[in-house]
Amino acid sequence: MLYLAQGLPFGFQATALPVFLRASGVSLTAVGFAGALALPWAAKALWAPLVDRFGWERFGRRRSWIVPLGALLALTCMAAAFVPPSRHLGGLLALVFLMNLLAATQDIAVDGLAIDVLGRDELGLANAGQVVGYKVGMLTAGGLLVWASAWIGWHGQLSVMAALVLLSVLAVFALREPPASEDEARERRSLHEVLATALAALRAPGARWLMAFLGTYKLGEAMVDAMFKPFLVDAGFPPHRIGLWVGTYGMVASIAGSLAGGWLAQRLSLLAAVGVTSVLRSFSMAGEWVLAAGGSPEEGAVVAVTLAEHLFGGALTTAVFAFMMSRARRSIGATHYTVLASVEVLGKSPAVWLSGTLAERWGYSGLFAAGTGLSVAFLALLIPLRRERERMSFG
Repeated sequence: MLYLAQGLPFGFQATALPVFLRASGVSLTAVGFAGALALPWAAKALWAPLVDRFGWERFGRRRSWIVPLGALLALTCMAAAFVPPSRHLGGLLALVFLMNLLAATQDIAVDGLAIDVLGRDELGLANAGQVVGYKVGMLTAGGLLVWASAWIGWHGQLSVMAALVLLSVLAVFALREPPASEDEARERRSLHEVLATALAALRAPGARWLMAFLGTYKLGEAMVDAMFKPFLVDAGFPPHRIGLWVGTYGMVASIAGSLAGGWLAQRLSLLAAVGVTSVLRSFSMAGEWVLAAGGSPEEGAVVAVTLAEHLFGGALTTAVFAFMMSRARRSIGATHYTVLASVEVLGKSPAVWLSGTLAERWGYSGLFAAGTGLSVAFLALLIPLRRERERMSFG
């Protein structure tokens, strides 16, 4: 419920808002800059230590953040229901930014809560819940409620978002947080202690290899994904068919892959699950390369490759997130996990920014070949991670 609620603001801002802004006559330049409203999701590591340091232990250290942030998020959604883009554009954009800020901050606390309460053998299925919940939230706000707005209107769709967030807040009252150990409490007695512990965790054996892998494992995928839809347009497929294949079939396959990745992480070691899903994802990317190299792809081949890429990409994301949680230091789990997640997000961004330029220079086939090659090459970073795990097990 919590991850679904956090997916609502981002899905609304990333998918629904551009549609409503353009329909209200907002310029394309302004629509493009509206993407900056998601900045809190990229910058949340800056204030994550505050979430680890402060909290009301009697109410629940994580719950004392989650409940008020969720309540404020619901109120902000309700406020936005009375601020349509055609009349109060500036106020609406400020409210959407606030939605993302509240949801991103709550996400820090929820990730910390997950690390606090989950056992190692629960991380696979729990992270399937995380990824699927977030994607369903995005689909709800960015797709389902946009479709329903023809009947319920602007006010109705924002009110439904507020109600869903409020339900997630009520669900939190059923949680009972475990008490922290004395050692864990000692490592967060002050903000200085939190920062010092986080720095020590990032310098621990194997931490640099982990950061290197998280920052690079999706470079190739991000590069290919950014240009796959333009490739299909240039191949002559109409936009509505592309939207059906990628936006609908692909998202369903991605959710199925996330569930499969969680199941696999329950059956194998987390690092082995990452390795298996990484290899499968690389094979599916090679399919996109074959489509581009073949000239005129057939519809059936496009659908098959799209389903495979989203299926294995979703499985890999869940496996990696579960592995990240297993490596987060429990006493400062919110900070440590948020830093690792930020590395994962920021690491793939340059590939997206450069993908258009590289496609113009190398062609789609050359770009997709490079993306596939990068995905295979960075699998080598799993070797030192495996050695470090074996060393710790032996020790």
